Amino acid sequence: MIVVMNAGASEADVNAVVARIERAGLAAHVSRGMERTVIGAVGEERGLEPGGFEAMAGVERALRVVGDDRIVSRAAQPEDSAVRVGRTVFGAGGAAWLGGCAQDWGEAALRAAARHVAAAGGKLLYAGGGRSHASPYHYQAMGVAELERLCDAAGEAGLGAVAELRDVRLLDSHLELQTEALLLPPQALSNVELLREVGRVNKTVILQRDNRLTLDEWLAAAEHVALGGNHQIVLCECGGDGQSVSLDVGSLLSLRKRTHLPVIAAGPLAADPLAARALARAALTSGACGLMLECAGWTESEAVAWQTYLAGIAA
Repeated sequence: MIVVMNAGASEADVNAVVARIERAGLAAHVSRGMERTVIGAVGEERGLEPGGFEAMAGVERALRVVGDDRIVSRAAQPEDSAVRVGRTVFGAGGAAWLGGCAQDWGEAALRAAARHVAAAGGKLLYAGGGRSHASPYHYQAMGVAELERLCDAAGEAGLGAVAELRDVRLLDSHLELQTEALLLPPQALSNVELLREVGRVNKTVILQRDNRLTLDEWLAAAEHVALGGNHQIVLCECGGDGQSVSLDVGSLLSLRKRTHLPVIAAGPLAADPLAARALARAALTSGACGLMLECAGWTESEAVAWQTYLAGIAA
C-alpha cells in the first residue's frame, strides 16, 4: 500500500501514519520528495484498508499498488508530473527539449552545439548519454575536465548544463559545478548503488533506456531513485542500440499508461534530417513531452530547419 501525504502534512502526521502501519506488523518506508512525502507499507497488507488512512490528518490519498514501481506508477499519481530542469519544464504541456553532444565532448563540438541550441531557442546543453561503450577501444568516461568544459560552454551561451553520470564518485563534482540534471545512460540503470545515491540529492535525474532494457527494468530504476526521496525524474527513450534508425513508439504509448513521470525521446541519429524530424514527430504523437537532440554535427541549414520545427512545437 502507498500513502501519499499532502503538501502541508506535518512531521507528526507522517509519524502517525508510520505508527499505524507498524502496529499492523508491516514495515514503513518513508520517501520524502520536494513536494510530497510518500509512505510505503511493506508486508502482508491484509487488514489494512485505504479508507482508514485517508481519514487521517495530512493524508492526500492511500491506495493499493501491485508491482515494484509503486511511487512512480500512474496508480500512485493519476495526473502527469512536471519536472523542472533549469529554465525548462518537462511535462507541463507542449514540448520541451535539450540539445547537445552524445559522443564528442571536445571544446569545438560543445561550443558549436551551444550556439545551435541557443539560436534555436533552447535552454539546456547536454553532453554524454551515448550508446554502447562495450568496445575497449572506444570507451570514453566523462571526468571532471569534461564536466568543466561542458559547464563553460553552456554558461557562455546562457544555457543550463546537463551531464552524463556513470560513476558515483563524480556525483560531488556535479553538485559543485551545479549542473542542472544528471543524465544516466542505459548501461547505468543496472547500478543500484548509483541509482540510490542520485535518489538522495536534490537534482533532476534523466534515465535513458534503449531496446536492451524492458519497461519493467526502466521503471524499477526510476523507483530506486524515488525511494531515496528524489522524485525529480525524467524518462528518456533512446530507441535502438545499433546503427539502424528506430524508435520504440509502442513502448512510449505503453509507458504513458503506467507512469506519471514525464517521458522524452532521443532517437538514434538519422543521416537524413527529414528522417530525424519524422522520428521526433512520431515520438511526440506517441506521448513524449519532449526531445533530446544531438546537434553537434548540424549544418547551418539543418540548424535553421530545426529552429523552425522546434518553434512550432514549443510549449
